[in-house]
Amino acid sequence: MTDIWVARNSKIAINDYAYDDVIEDIHAYLGHTPQIELSYEAKIKTLWLTLAPEPRPVFTLELLSSINKVQRAINFLWGPEKYAKSPVRFLAYMHKQHGSVFTLGGDLEFYLECIAKNDRAGLEDYARQSIEGVSWNASSLRGAAITLAAVRGVALGGGIDAPRSSNVMIAERQATFSYPEIKFNHFPIGAVAVLSRVLHPRVAHEVLSGGKEYSAEEFAGIGALDAVVGEGESEAWLRKYATDNLKTHAAQLALFEAFYKRSAGPFEEELADLAKRWVDHMIRLTPIEISYLQKIVKAQDHFLSRAFQANATPNAQTSA
Repeated sequence: MTDIWVARNSKIAINDYAYDDVIEDIHAYLGHTPQIELSYEAKIKTLWLTLAPEPRPVFTLELLSSINKVQRAINFLWGPEKYAKSPVRFLAYMHKQHGSVFTLGGDLEFYLECIAKNDRAGLEDYARQSIEGVSWNASSLRGAAITLAAVRGVALGGGIDAPRSSNVMIAERQATFSYPEIKFNHFPIGAVAVLSRVLHPRVAHEVLSGGKEYSAEEFAGIGALDAVVGEGESEAWLRKYATDNLKTHAAQLALFEAFYKRSAGPFEEELADLAKRWVDHMIRLTPIEISYLQKIVKAQDHFLSRAFQANATPNAQTSA
């Protein structure tokens, strides 16, 4: 906690909160938060968190850490005991476009680096931060704010866990969803627990074991999405959701909390168990299985290259 934040917090304790200071206060408390962008919309008391992973659209350790910092900061600065004066009622996740891709999932290059060095601690840190982000989202930031998320492109594997663990998850019509890990003798860290909260376990198992690609409409059809909207309409949908639910926010938040607490203990235990199982699995990978992961990285790069080219071609024709 920085001296700057302590000084600002003393001012806030005395005076009503100045909404223009929200981002400044968060950054003063957090320090460096790479690979995310924050903005604040006072009218609907919404903090927008834009995922901006670099250089590839995967959930890097830096991205996970930055997300976790923001989640904790909102709870610490404006948690349940400070609800009446909290300037943040909603935390809304968006993402920067990488061509037509939202996320390719976990950071395979980081996994491979840890495996090569037999760095179990590095894998454990990654798994811990993954499940902590999921837990904070699902618990409405421990009762501090309703969490919202939108997906606007291709979403693969464990990268789906972060938005799906939010209280409300929507997708634009062009988005697709799939968990291809099983084809490479792999599995996403928290997906079993995350999907089983919104789907029947048998359906969740089918989704994770089948490797099928689902359209947004199909994903919504099995109960994995709260809404499907038109291309380019997700931000407006989230904004309308916040606007419509602002007056009843306290009751809506209490409902999300109540449903979460019905299974909070088993859910947290399941996440911890999954994280341990995932690390054990990664450490035990055979040379052949490691080569599969290396091939996936190359395939991802090829996929990204094609996605960027497809996205850039219409622009080039227009400018001509």
